Amino acid sequence: MAEQDLEKFIEKVETLVKMVESLESLPERREALTACNNHDEVVELARTWGYEIGRRWGD
Repeated sequence: MAEQDLEKFIEKVETLVKMVESLESLPERREALTACNNHDEVVELARTWGYEIGRRWGD
């Protein structure tokens, strides 16, 4: 894995951790996530919350 790819990977993981942590303080987000039917819906919902999780770390 190239250093640049590693940095992108770490950034994505950190973003996902922040998003998951937000479920503790905003329980309605957990409900909204469980209502999603596929990955694309999760990515779009996360985007509305200010998290960009759709891009793959190697892209």
